[in-house]
Parts: sequence; structure tokens; C-alpha cells
Amino acid sequence: MTDTDVLSCSDCRQLHCYRHDKHYPKFCLTTALDDSERAELAARYAGAQEADRADSFIAQAAAEVEGLYYGKINRVEETIAFARRIGAARIGIATCFGLIEETRTLVKILRLAGFHTFTALCKVGSIDKTEMGVPEDLKIKCDSYEAGCNPILQARLLNREQTGLNIIMGLCVGHDSLFIKHSEAPVTTLVVKDRVLGHNPVAALYTVGSYSAHLLDKERLQSL
Repeated sequence: MTDTDVLSCSDCRQLHCYRHDKHYPKFCLTTALDDSERAELAARYAGAQEADRADSFIAQAAAEVEGLYYGKINRVEETIAFARRIGAARIGIATCFGLIEETRTLVKILRLAGFHTFTALCKVGSIDKTEMGVPEDLKIKCDSYEAGCNPILQARLLNREQTGLNIIMGLCVGHDSLFIKHSEAPVTTLVVKDRVLGHNPVAALYTVGSYSAHLLDKERLQSL
């Protein structure tokens, strides 16, 4: 921790905010929250105002899926249950090139569940990276045609299809940020890309005391 770091939730060992069975620390963000903002948030989730209805609708659907199926169904099934509860008859999928086979399986499952689907691959538009301003030496394979990821177009294509929910299937770090920014429909993530760990990035955190000890190498981290 540096002198400029501010204590926040990751520094708390009480987590009293969940069950009210311990104590709040002095730096707690909950106790620092203004009463008026807390009341405003509660009202928003409850859909008290017409302008809040969209947020409330999603929050209520998410809570229902969690409450009914906690620990009982997997993430694919949870996504189906959530999509059904928000009335998303048409589901968009923004997929990575490297996960197209998994996406085809997902599409089969979603269609069996009664949804219409529309998929946009990350390389859609086929714009070479150099056209995007990326130097040739930063290509994965230099001196060859290499289309860059196009998350803005992926979002636009799904927007044009008027999808009710969009699913991210392994978009790159940063490309997922652009997709979320430009998507008009709510976005949920099914697969988080990690080429080294088989798309299971939390494995690095589980093994930080052993196989992933290099994550605690300050000099290495600051050189990335």
C-alpha cells in the first residue's frame, strides 16, 4: 500500500455490510454514504420513479435469478434465466475469433431455450491493424494481413438487430470495454479471455502463493 492509496472495501476484514453480524471499520464506505444518496439508490432499485424503471427491472430480474437458483445452476443457465426474465427474445453475442466453436455451442443452447440469436465476430469488417493505426511490429504475425478486433462494429451490428441482451464471449481486455461502451442493450459476460489460463483468470489469484507467485514481483508488474 502506498501513501496515496485510500482504504476501501478490499482492505476490510469485517464485511459487515452483508449480514450485519460484525462491525463496520472506521473507513467503511457504507457508513460514509450520505443518507440521502442511500435512500435515492434504494428508491432507484425499487423503481420508485419512471426514469428508474429500466434499472429496477434489471436489478429485480438479477435478484430473482440469484434467489431462486443460488448454487443450483451454472452461468449459462443463469444467463438464460436472466434473459427470460427481462424479456430478451433476441440475444446478441459478441465473440472472440478464438471462441467461435464455444459460441456455436452456446447458440445451439440458446435456440433450444427458445431465443433468437445474432452473433458478431471480433474480426468483422476485416480492417487490417495498420489501418487502425497499429504499428506493423505490434501485429501477432508481422508483415501479413491481420485484421484488428472491431468491438465498436460488433456493438453496432447487435444494436441494429435490436437485441434485448448482449453476451460477451472472450473479448480482449479493452476491446470488451469498447463493446460495453457502445452497446445499447444490457451486457453480460459469459467468458473472460485468458489465453494462458484457459479463460479462467481467477486461477492466477488462487495460485498466487505457488504457480503464480510472479504476480507478486513488483519490478515485473511495473514493467508491463
